[in-house]
Amino acid sequence: MRDVIYAGGSWADSSASDTIDVVNPATEEVIDRVPAGTAADVDRAVAEARRALPAWEATPPAERAALLRVVLDGITARQEHLATLIATDLGAPYQVALKIHVGTPIAVLSGILDILDGYDFTGERCGNSLIVREPVGVVGAITPWNYPLHQVVAKVAPALAAGCTVVLKPSEVAPLAAYALADIIDEAGLPPGVFNLVSGYGPVVGEAIAAHEGVDMVSFTGSTRAGRRVAALAAESVKRVALELGGKSPNLILDDADLPLAVKVGVAKAYVNSGQTCNALTRMLVPDARYDEAVELAAKAAERYTPGDPFADGTRLGPLVSRTQLDRVRGYVDRGVAEGARLVTGGTETTLSRGYYVLPTVFADVTPSMTIAREEIFGPVLSVMAYGSEDEGVRIANDTPYGLAAAVWSADQDHAMAVGRRLKAGQVEINGGRFNPLAPFGGYKQSGVGRELGVHGLEEFCEIKSLQL
Repeated sequence: MRDVIYAGGSWADSSASDTIDVVNPATEEVIDRVPAGTAADVDRAVAEARRALPAWEATPPAERAALLRVVLDGITARQEHLATLIATDLGAPYQVALKIHVGTPIAVLSGILDILDGYDFTGERCGNSLIVREPVGVVGAITPWNYPLHQVVAKVAPALAAGCTVVLKPSEVAPLAAYALADIIDEAGLPPGVFNLVSGYGPVVGEAIAAHEGVDMVSFTGSTRAGRRVAALAAESVKRVALELGGKSPNLILDDADLPLAVKVGVAKAYVNSGQTCNALTRMLVPDARYDEAVELAAKAAERYTPGDPFADGTRLGPLVSRTQLDRVRGYVDRGVAEGARLVTGGTETTLSRGYYVLPTVFADVTPSMTIAREEIFGPVLSVMAYGSEDEGVRIANDTPYGLAAAVWSADQDHAMAVGRRLKAGQVEINGGRFNPLAPFGGYKQSGVGRELGVHGLEEFCEIKSLQL
């Protein structure tokens, strides 16, 4: 049982007397327990991070990179083990866990090391000034359960690369990959206190990190509601905040697009990770004249997403992460029906005898005012919506409080790019463009503040100083 925290370069008992059950969502069985950490645990971890900060920020970037290279080698060597952990406590199909959940953080960390190799922290001339970048200090990283290794690496790697020390609170729902990463970091030989981990609940551990005067920056990924709370607590000590929050991302298919391809890819992007993805393309926008065809194509594509055991051959859709998430998604499906959307396929019932499963679901006749068109569901639920003119399609695409991601499809790539520029989102896929781990990731509006990944992600963890010469 991982009933410990990691502080000051070693595993240690938590001051908490309570633990949190880690449940396998495919079997509903308890598989581990982690501490329900306390504010005192956070105090200890922050003190260790502050103690380690002067020496770590003074360490030459090349030496920091060499240690992070050992961490990368450790992740790479344990890919199968990490994928097994993620398939077990999150419920992702094993091949998805291996390719996406582990493969993506490997690519992210590799990219950070490539950037660090040529990055100049020490000098950019601007008139009579020298502009330098320095580490922001102690970083509190609060990460979610839906990508339990990637979201950790996307924060911890650039923060350490920049010369910051870190206190991590991983999700208590799916924490096993974060604990395994802590083992890898420990074995890599980073100086004590540079990386610390405290598990626990958000309202206790997360809020203690956000409010702590010894933390210089908080990087949070999670719901918009929780992000507001983190920002409010951080404001008391005027610390820097980076937020990657919710999404309700549109997939805008223009009238000249390859409709079968756009729908097929769109369904896949809606259901990846059982729909538990902040940038999932959960709203498919189709011209009136092609709407019925798109709905039929979407239903047929959805029915190929077989739910089942994450370790079984042929499983394309794992369970939702928890009973709470299952009840949430079922509630949204019921509300969609109640508000007049047409349930084309899927729904709340499955033939599986155990596990937190929802069938791949497609709604038609969805209007922009419906709850399922406006709120983040975080499950395998796709809303297919009709539009008239292209301007109306753009208006509907932008008509939510969110702006994390979007997609545009057209036979004319230049035209698709022009439409993409009109969408209020931090990342827009053009004709199925692949995810780029070096490109900045983050949102407009209530989808967050700041950017992760690549050079922009590295610079989130840097202060900018002007030396006037």
